[in-house]
Amino acid sequence: MSLDDTPRANRLHIGLFGRRNSGKSSLVNALTQQQTALVSDVAGTTTDPVYKSMEIHGIGPCVFIDTAGFDDEGNLGALRVEKTRQAAERTDIALVLFSSADMEKELAWIRRFQQVKTPVLAIVSQMDRRGDAGQELAALIRERCGLEAICVSALHGAGMEAVRDALIRLLPEDYEVASITGGLARRGDTVLLVMPQDIQAPKGRLILPQVQTLRDLLDKKCLVLSATTDQLDAALAALREPPQLIITDSQVFGTVYAKKPASSRLTSFSVLFAHYKGDIDFFTASARKLDSLPDDAHILIAEACTHKPLAEDIGREKLPRLLRQRLGNEISITVVSGPDFPEDLTPYDFIIHCGACMFNRKYVLARAGQARTQGIPMSNYGVMLAFLAGILDKIDLPAD
Repeated sequence: MSLDDTPRANRLHIGLFGRRNSGKSSLVNALTQQQTALVSDVAGTTTDPVYKSMEIHGIGPCVFIDTAGFDDEGNLGALRVEKTRQAAERTDIALVLFSSADMEKELAWIRRFQQVKTPVLAIVSQMDRRGDAGQELAALIRERCGLEAICVSALHGAGMEAVRDALIRLLPEDYEVASITGGLARRGDTVLLVMPQDIQAPKGRLILPQVQTLRDLLDKKCLVLSATTDQLDAALAALREPPQLIITDSQVFGTVYAKKPASSRLTSFSVLFAHYKGDIDFFTASARKLDSLPDDAHILIAEACTHKPLAEDIGREKLPRLLRQRLGNEISITVVSGPDFPEDLTPYDFIIHCGACMFNRKYVLARAGQARTQGIPMSNYGVMLAFLAGILDKIDLPAD
């Protein structure tokens, strides 16, 4: 797979955070050796976060996130800071830039990152403008923050190798689960993929979870057969022996479960992504709490991507219909998409998230952690559809 083929959601996300005009955009340009971000002496040049995909030797494919200054004020500034907060939730490693001895805001953001166990690298930016003052500020950061700061000059390229080396040292061990299928598939296994191509499927293409799962199985040297739901019987008949594993679209769990051979394990793309992108133990434990919700429960359904809903949309039609059949018509359901995930989740009794193929793992775990901290059960599409079909305890869950 080439660098350009690597989905952005699967790359290490490195975020740059600091005050306006602290040198974040200049540092991104120096690290990527491209004019990725607009640079200006005018404070507040960067408004929305800028994402730049590239590859770092020793790390591999990654994404740099250049954010707006977190000291921006006023109504528009507050919106920019909120975008910066959302970018922080996607960040696997945070670079916090310091430009003066006034570092209360920087300390607050470092504490924010430390609370969610995001590695932090302190940077003294624009070293060339201050000379020895950069080393003095680095000593102050060590004293007040307990971090060893790296002094850099984006203009002259000083400190760039030290930053790259530090990023490699800070690489989180668990920023991405190694395998989508985990221990469910082994070399030489025959795996049947059941992939209905309904109105939601993109014309001429497979959806991203199907593509990534197929690649994972090919890398494991599995034998892969694909079929739509109406061809399931024919696909099984074409095999000399039952497949070791069947992976299906969660929406046809019931149909596939009824026809699968007894010896074949069964899971779904969305269940696989509950492990690959999120916290499957939390998601499955939460699903079992659904029947204990109050009659007037308020349920939040969150989708990673923004798209125009079509007929039988899973988040806006299928799941709400199944939930009302199970819990009654007094429940209320709110659907959000993209970054529009409420910071305060207490108005909701339950959260159901999509498979999140468009998000990196850090972002999904941040949302799961937010729900856990606020005491709100949270599951995902595949796990919930298995539970609602009555087969959650009968399917196979992935593990490392």
